[in-house]
Amino acid sequence: MESIETNRLSVPQIAELAIGGMTCAACSARLEKVLNRMPGVEASVNLASERARVRLSGDKTLDDVVAAVSRAGFSARPADERAREEEKARKAQEAATELRRFWVACVLTLPLVGQMAWMLVGSHAELPRGLQWLLATPVQFWIGARFYSGAWRALRGGGANMDVLVVLGTTMAWTYSTLVTLVGNGQHVYFEGGAAVITLVLMGKLLEARAKARTSEAIEALIRLQPKQARVERPSGEVVEVAVDTLMPGDIFIVRAGESIPVDGAIIDGQSHVDEAMLTGESMPVPKSCGDAVFAATNNADGMLRCRATGVGQQTLLAGIIRQVGEAQGSKAPVQRLADRISAVFVPVVCVIALLTFVGWWLYSGDLSQAVVNAVAVLVIACPCALGLATPTAIMVGAGQGAKAGILVKNAEALERAEKITVLAVDKTGTLTLGHPTLTDVHAVGVPRDEAIRLAAALERGSEHPLGRALLAAAGEVALPPVETFQAHAGHGVSGRVEGRDVRLGKPEWAMADNLTQADAQIVAAWQAAGKTVVALADTGGVLAWLAVADPLRSTSRATVEALRRRGIWVVMLTGDNPRTAAAIAAEAGIDEVRAGILPGEKAAAVQALKQGGQVVAMAGDGINDAPALAAADVSLAIGAGSDVAVQAADLTLVRNDLSGVIDAIDLSQKTLGKIRQNLFFAFIYNLLGIPLAAFGWLNPVVAGGAMALSSVSVVSSSLLLRRWRPHRGEGFEKGHRKPGSDADAGLHPFGDRPGDRRQ
Repeated sequence: MESIETNRLSVPQIAELAIGGMTCAACSARLEKVLNRMPGVEASVNLASERARVRLSGDKTLDDVVAAVSRAGFSARPADERAREEEKARKAQEAATELRRFWVACVLTLPLVGQMAWMLVGSHAELPRGLQWLLATPVQFWIGARFYSGAWRALRGGGANMDVLVVLGTTMAWTYSTLVTLVGNGQHVYFEGGAAVITLVLMGKLLEARAKARTSEAIEALIRLQPKQARVERPSGEVVEVAVDTLMPGDIFIVRAGESIPVDGAIIDGQSHVDEAMLTGESMPVPKSCGDAVFAATNNADGMLRCRATGVGQQTLLAGIIRQVGEAQGSKAPVQRLADRISAVFVPVVCVIALLTFVGWWLYSGDLSQAVVNAVAVLVIACPCALGLATPTAIMVGAGQGAKAGILVKNAEALERAEKITVLAVDKTGTLTLGHPTLTDVHAVGVPRDEAIRLAAALERGSEHPLGRALLAAAGEVALPPVETFQAHAGHGVSGRVEGRDVRLGKPEWAMADNLTQADAQIVAAWQAAGKTVVALADTGGVLAWLAVADPLRSTSRATVEALRRRGIWVVMLTGDNPRTAAAIAAEAGIDEVRAGILPGEKAAAVQALKQGGQVVAMAGDGINDAPALAAADVSLAIGAGSDVAVQAADLTLVRNDLSGVIDAIDLSQKTLGKIRQNLFFAFIYNLLGIPLAAFGWLNPVVAGGAMALSSVSVVSSSLLLRRWRPHRGEGFEKGHRKPGSDADAGLHPFGDRPGDRRQ
């Protein structure tokens, strides 16, 4: 029992927390540092999504993490669906309150700022200083209370943030102006500066919050797609309407024309067309019939479907997509590391610069008023928010747009690497080809043709692989004999005893060993030259039949290969198929380099070899059965997503089941990383120019406050421009698409181009 408990505790736990109280990048950087200092805790904090993703090991619990977050001056709670709704309601209420306060601040600040306008036209009229104090004080301490509380929490937690800068700057201006008013020495007062800064920063926060909310619209749209009700058929035949979250795997549900499919399932009766655009990004409805898979939130267009539930709740494909998009939006790209390091020390450095500015101007000019104004301008112009928001907002929008187009990004690091791809290694079956092979030729030698098909189909009984399905389809409704002493030979074939005869089915060189006759070799060579996969059926006496299976090339494959070449990406086919068949398919697809006849484990070695010389290698496969090669690649792309497992299998999942999605993924990566670099450049330049200008006395605090408020808004708005991105639909690409999951494999099979690949 003790060892079981130890093992349970050693399994890492991953959780997501909704964080409250963060106001700028310094907050997220400090909280991340606090959490990562805890033994057994790895954390990543995202300012834009206000989420922390934590990985716990050892005896650490989520309660320990929540307590640490609280000690650091923030709040935390598990980010489940209920928390999401409550947080949304809370933010809406807070936004309404802040908006009311902003309008009050405007009313109080406008008279103060209005007198500055009179000064610009040569008038020296100003409001009585007592009235200025009465107008500015509520703005400073009531409207600005949020900045004081944020600054106090940050300082109590041992750090500093943007609130500290705002509070220091505006309090200095208010205190100095109050003292001048009380003393009455005739010096200029700056009540308008402090009030205007608080009003402008509050306006910036409101605009920023509204813009940030738009960055998560993609995931919110996915959540809204989930149906709430389902029609379930009871064992008695009665159809009742129930809540979707009460469905269990195996339940029978009915979907009428025009309704959304409530959960993942398999059709057991009926025919229809289903709009799967929300999964694949394609608008053309997909024909569905008995045996086909359907997915939650897709729309049944015309017929009535009777389905058996296969995935419910968090096991649906949609739930997996929502989960993965959320994880990607909360992850950090390597390019953000520099910004994080700068944000962590930004506020203390700015405070030092402001102090030096104050002392320098006082010593230089002897004018305390001028020294205060310039120090305040330094504190107000500096803003780490733009640095902190530059990367996560672009990632959130990019990942959301990708999900709309059927491109699921596992994490920001994968999205960053994708733009650097120089070599793409591709699997053959189901990636370059349709994955729907059919039996095209049978050359029977020792048994009649129908008998050969019957024996081969018996060995492939229960197969879900395209080759096995092709043989079973060819056998039709013929009764298949049982198989005794069945054995799988990884990478080669299968064998068993059928009706008293020891039979094997697989690669010709394995099934026949050294017994290939010249006539046999000619048949095999001719079929392979035509791009067909050839298997031999043999018993102890010799060959019984030769069978050829063909899998047609996707109509988009050649156009995709050509498009990748134009981008400078070299395409290599990796397949366990024989060299002749592989060469024929490669020639049809326009691929020059082929590595054929390799076993699943050898694919990973082939990917490693391609990485020599600093090449960035991507591997495109089925996301599950190409696991060794996908793990070895710099970027792994799963073509198609028929299950939640497939969604989690690779760095990037192309739900559309089409190789042309690789171009979309690379293009999305380039656009997103380009936007990140643009945002970071703007954020760095803003601070590199703004702080010196303020220190040299060339910026008024009010102007500095406005610029600081708008810097974050401009970065978030820039990221929102990524919403204009659309997937490529170039000439030569097919309009339709295959059903997600239509070539899902099931387990390891001996014909092994890859684990589970039974075509060779």
